[in-house]
Amino acid sequence: MKIILVNERGATRSFNFGGLSKALLSLCLLGLPVGAFLLGANLPVAKTDLFDARTAKAWERALRKQQEEIEGADQEAREQLAALTVKLAELQARLTRLDALGERLTAAANLDEGEFEFNTAPAIGGPEDPGIAGATELPYTPPEFLDVIGNLSHQIDDRQMQLSTLESLMANLKLEDEQFIAGRPITKGWMSSRYGYRTDPFTGRRTWHKGVDFAGKMGSDVVSVAAGVVTWADERHGYGQLVEINHGNGYSTRYGHNSELKVGLGDVVKKGQVIAEMGSSGRSTGPHVHFEIFKNNRTVDPATYIRRTGR
Repeated sequence: MKIILVNERGATRSFNFGGLSKALLSLCLLGLPVGAFLLGANLPVAKTDLFDARTAKAWERALRKQQEEIEGADQEAREQLAALTVKLAELQARLTRLDALGERLTAAANLDEGEFEFNTAPAIGGPEDPGIAGATELPYTPPEFLDVIGNLSHQIDDRQMQLSTLESLMANLKLEDEQFIAGRPITKGWMSSRYGYRTDPFTGRRTWHKGVDFAGKMGSDVVSVAAGVVTWADERHGYGQLVEINHGNGYSTRYGHNSELKVGLGDVVKKGQVIAEMGSSGRSTGPHVHFEIFKNNRTVDPATYIRRTGR
């Protein structure tokens, strides 16, 4: 084996090795990397700067912040749940009051049984909607407490709708009852002359009396037998101080011989409202009220309406 060495000046020098020298040289060359490996294994390893104390503190702060956020979200969820619980109780109380009111109004209005049911769930329905063709998404299932609140809201809406309808019906019934002519035009007194032919108190001849007379005490109350609008409130020949009221549906009434009028032209009067004071004005022999009923501009016998008890 021959080894040539070259110095910095370019001069060369060669060495020749025999078999023994070659073996020793190979052993030395192989021992260098092994020794270097063994030496490196015994040397201490330098610590990295990736997980130092500052990094650990930063991680700790981040974890603490996340924990606070979780606790805040949990507290907010509890508060919302408590608010929903209160709202649920409020809705239930409203529903109970609406049910009680609805049942009382239904009984007061004398409506048919079963027409308004306030103690059962509202009847609803409709065809099933298959949705968009080809849709593969599963339907959303809300939490149970939201279902309860939703059901209560629907029930309250249904009750309010029924109450609105019931209110309209009762308003119509009340209006019809107010317009229903019934009863006497006085609070105290007695019938002194009936409808039809009679002997005229001034001439003694047989004449037609187109109303009824109620005698009583001077100044006693004269009341309207039904609701309506005053179409006359003034002096009129033969009637003295007269009040005439239009009740709609072709009906009107007259109240004559009053001493004082309590209403004026165009006033809206209620059933039983005092409209005048009994007197003896006009063609009269004493304090009384002359009462007439017109149906489609023709007089009718008031006796039938006087005997009514209302509805």
